[in-house]
Amino acid sequence: MMCGMGHMAKNSWVPSVTLRVGAEGVDVAALLLGTDGRVRGDADMVFDGQPAHPSGAVRHEPESLVLALNEVEAAVERIVIAGSADGGALTAVAPDGTAVASYTVAGTPDATAVAFAEFFRESGGWKFAGIGQGYGSGLAGLVTAYGVEVAEEEPAVAGPVPLTGVTKMPGQARPAEGAPAPAEPVVTPVAAPVAAGPFPPADRPYELVGGWEFGPVFEPFTVSGDGDQVVTVDDRVPPGPVLVETAHEGRGYFAVFPLDRRNKDGEYLFSTTLPDFTGSSVTPAPERRALRLRVRAYNRWALRVKPVAAARRLEGTLRGYGAEALLYTGGAADLQVRFEGNEDGGGYVGMWCHEVAGQTALTTRPTLVISDTDPLLHTVPLPPGPLLLLFRADGPWTLTVKEIG
Repeated sequence: MMCGMGHMAKNSWVPSVTLRVGAEGVDVAALLLGTDGRVRGDADMVFDGQPAHPSGAVRHEPESLVLALNEVEAAVERIVIAGSADGGALTAVAPDGTAVASYTVAGTPDATAVAFAEFFRESGGWKFAGIGQGYGSGLAGLVTAYGVEVAEEEPAVAGPVPLTGVTKMPGQARPAEGAPAPAEPVVTPVAAPVAAGPFPPADRPYELVGGWEFGPVFEPFTVSGDGDQVVTVDDRVPPGPVLVETAHEGRGYFAVFPLDRRNKDGEYLFSTTLPDFTGSSVTPAPERRALRLRVRAYNRWALRVKPVAAARRLEGTLRGYGAEALLYTGGAADLQVRFEGNEDGGGYVGMWCHEVAGQTALTTRPTLVISDTDPLLHTVPLPPGPLLLLFRADGPWTLTVKEIG
């Protein structure tokens, strides 16, 4: 019997380094899964009776696991962390002692083992998400769900059982002829996930636009601060066009400037007094030196550097507020632009179009599609994609794209 013990909706990036993962008082185990969501064999389980994966990337130690994410085999897509269902907080800690992810589950009498959470690959990096799925049949029943067949029947005991003689199951187990159907899952309330991360807004789901080839793919870089600061992006961000997402709390001036080789301000990416500003834009990460950004801010802020392919896709009707980098992959179209103006009824609105097919860098002279200083309702033609559209507005806006033919 399975018991639902909760769900974490938000997926969070974790650094691709060696993490120590554990839950106080709980003996945890790891299952390394392939693209089919199943183990490849008994070596893909790491627990107290089998304390090291052959690759050396995952090790079991008392009450914790050591995951060297940068050493995990390419064939492994997910790592599920499981253990006894006594409840508690599962925490992943980086080498410098920083907790980079956590997830809390509540104990329940209906389950004796639980799949706490998982690490999974995305766009060259790793993400963490809570699972919180309990199993009344113990740890043996849990691992069966991930493609493991336990050679011996589970003893009728209250807690998890040692795993011995495990082999990969070729497919979903079927009940024997005449056997009763499996019990329906029992849903049990669970404590909410532990809140983590910098000042809101939270990072939106990180989904690459399919078929988009402009700009490098890498693990996102995230930083937050309060007031003026200079940010040096680390070496996870390779040279080439990158997406910069920002958020600024409350009111007051907020601006972000890339710094050139002489450590002087380049053309601003953001310069606004909009309250509770959020926005995105694109800038080139330079060759042979780190991307450096100067932040001017009155209040708390957050900044994320991502692949351009993680920007919002323009299709149908899209609404926003402030500056936004948008990707268009359709055919020739008419774009209706509605700009509602700022709090005073005015404000600037502008849009630049980069045709990026076959390009590796931003064009030095993009097409200026719109430039106005009043609220407007206007329709402009767009050439066929792929296009990178850099939109700036001092207030809320609505874009509606209608392809031709």
